[in-house]
Amino acid sequence: MTRSSEVPGFYRRSIAERREFVRAWADLSESELRAYEFPPGLDAAAVDRMIENVIGVMPLPLGVATNFRINGRDYLVPMAIEEPSVVAAASNSAKVARAAGGFATQSSPPVMIGQVQILGVADPAAARLRILDRREALLAAANANDPVLVKFGGGAKDLEVRQVPSARGPMLVVHLLVDARDAGGMNAVNTMCEALAPDLAKLAGGRVGLRIISNLAVHRLARAHATFPAELLKTETASGPEVVEAILDAYAFAAADPFRCATHNKGIMNGVSSVVVATGNDFRAIESGAHAFAAWQAAADGAVLRPLTTYEKDRAGNLVGSIELPVAVGLIGGATAVHPTAKTNVKLLGVKSASELGEVLAAVGLAQNFGALRALATEGIQRGHMQLHARNLATSAGATPDEVDRVVARLVAERQVRFDRAKAIVDELRRGPG
Repeated sequence: MTRSSEVPGFYRRSIAERREFVRAWADLSESELRAYEFPPGLDAAAVDRMIENVIGVMPLPLGVATNFRINGRDYLVPMAIEEPSVVAAASNSAKVARAAGGFATQSSPPVMIGQVQILGVADPAAARLRILDRREALLAAANANDPVLVKFGGGAKDLEVRQVPSARGPMLVVHLLVDARDAGGMNAVNTMCEALAPDLAKLAGGRVGLRIISNLAVHRLARAHATFPAELLKTETASGPEVVEAILDAYAFAAADPFRCATHNKGIMNGVSSVVVATGNDFRAIESGAHAFAAWQAAADGAVLRPLTTYEKDRAGNLVGSIELPVAVGLIGGATAVHPTAKTNVKLLGVKSASELGEVLAAVGLAQNFGALRALATEGIQRGHMQLHARNLATSAGATPDEVDRVVARLVAERQVRFDRAKAIVDELRRGPG
């Protein structure tokens, strides 16, 4: 029988009915279907309201990074990620930084950018001035749409007007700068842009295009720096100063080559995004904003891409790392407010404001990046991954909990951390001697 993915009214069906449909569609076994069951403590009704056509959840491992000391305060940091060694690297890096006082962080006010695109403007330079002349009235009109945000010190704070050339002709783009306080800002900013768009178009003498928030949150930045003592970086084959120089060489590679830089910044986001996911924030917005920020900053210098981190050597020979990135995260609204695991993770982390959460993200991103560079510059990344990856392979190959350690030991000893070898070892263990 021909199957059709056209399913009228699928969204109106219950979760159980949707599961039954996909079970029949994919010929799922009972054990396969159980993978869609909700874990204890997660309200199915709440999840069903978060997105459309819910059939289950996709759990990620949730770990806790230790040793973090940020601005003189200790944190346990929840991290949701499937990649091995990330939590361990963050924890180990935080321990090294802790010896020199930990991470010092700061952030700018939580200002988001809302964009209004205006097309068909005959006199864009004069139109820009007409809009800026009405700045105060426009800001007041924007703030009338969210008096609660204004009450708490947020709201629309300023306007910027840009002339943007494009393949479709010149555009006038108005930026509405909104202090979102402890929210991510999506709803407030979009609502304000929608409300102002007709007045802006009239002032400009053009027609309205898009009205939408920007994820390139260049006004909502978090920064962190830390000292990693050289004496704590020595290995069996290299002194502390030699490791410092090797890390500086690795950083110089990322700063010079966009192909390396992309992976350098991805390592930073291993740490950042795992905390963003754990706290129920929009990791896609954070990822796109961070990578766009790296390119935007590079363009100012005529480059293609730049690292989000910087590494230097102080007068004592210690390694000093710093980071700056946009952090459009919130503590109110969205999944953070309704997902029980996210709410518990926020309580575990103990942050009291969105700005504090952003500063934690910066510290974790710096820690993660330092850990990756340290491994790459000394033993190579695979050695750090090897044992944890071997455990995953052993489990995937069907090893029981009693067999896993023996399979891992042989994989690592043989330096053949591959699925086919793990499967062969499992079979050998079960056949026994002879």
